[in-house]
Amino acid sequence: MTLSILYIASILIAAGYSLINFTEFMDRYEIGILVLSIPSFIWLGFFWPSFKKLFLTVLILLLSAIYMFQGDLANQQSSFLLKYFLSSQSLIMWMTFFFPLSLLTYIYHSIKDSMFFGKLGTNFSWIAITAGFSGLMVRWYESYLISLDVGHIPISNLYEVFVLFCLITGSMYLYYEHKSETKKLGSFVLIIINAAVAFILWYTFAKSADAIQPLVPALQSYWMKIHVPSNFIGYGAFSISAMIALASLLRNSFGLKKILPSSYVMEDLMYKSIAIGFIFFTIATILGAIWAAEAWGGYWSWDPKETWALIVWLNYAAWLHLRLVKGLRGDILAWWSLIGLLITTFAFIGVNLFLSGLHSYGEL
Repeated sequence: MTLSILYIASILIAAGYSLINFTEFMDRYEIGILVLSIPSFIWLGFFWPSFKKLFLTVLILLLSAIYMFQGDLANQQSSFLLKYFLSSQSLIMWMTFFFPLSLLTYIYHSIKDSMFFGKLGTNFSWIAITAGFSGLMVRWYESYLISLDVGHIPISNLYEVFVLFCLITGSMYLYYEHKSETKKLGSFVLIIINAAVAFILWYTFAKSADAIQPLVPALQSYWMKIHVPSNFIGYGAFSISAMIALASLLRNSFGLKKILPSSYVMEDLMYKSIAIGFIFFTIATILGAIWAAEAWGGYWSWDPKETWALIVWLNYAAWLHLRLVKGLRGDILAWWSLIGLLITTFAFIGVNLFLSGLHSYGEL
């Protein structure tokens, strides 16, 4: 009860403080997003109690970083805690440290059926997610320390959205893990997360992509704040489904019954992941069309990103139709989910990198 009261009070205070002090920097749509986020976060905390602890821990780390910066980005170099623990880049690097540890402990848990290592894998994932979300929030604050004109929500380039992908996918997996009461899929789902972690590390050290950059004009919109997260809930859910599909195929082909959940559990989680992903991807696509009409004067222009988004949507619409209406089950849906991940990955990153168009913001 005390935690719930503290959680609700923190949301109300944070939202109230933002409305009192920052309204002049927000338009009516952004104010609307902030107001609607209040009941949304409260509901999420009671729907998934672990989110309360995550929210409060991230808030504490964010406030600690803000206090140590003292309004000056240069303090990052003189403060030991900021430089190695509480700056955005330090927190994100801690995320990239704990996700691989989580994968290794999940693998050991699956092989040895060790409850201790299974719990350790879960805890390492929680630490990684907490550090990552804190890192994004601190990065948001740091962008405003550079300049009010530079300040923006950190979901605008490949570096930032890969971090977001890791966090959303990891959070969704931990929710499924809790609901299904099994940790045996962690060694599969964490593979896709750590592939993104590897990209983040390469992109950081090879391309210095962690530098905060001003937004390009087309991204200077309140629509980005809801379109991008909705998209990545879809991407994360589709990725989880694909990795569960891989586990299911290996179980059926090599008889890995002792180290994996039952086929029924995996098929159910695969379906739920695709259903949730499809809902949010549909919402993101609709929001993207509205954003396009505002930015470019038309809802749909058959830009490569839009075309591939439609291909992704049709792929999973067909998957759901065959399962729900035709009653299809088994390996064919698992293979379809795996192929769907390849299609989704190209729509996510390949279009931006290899096809020119209005959405070509990312580069390597």
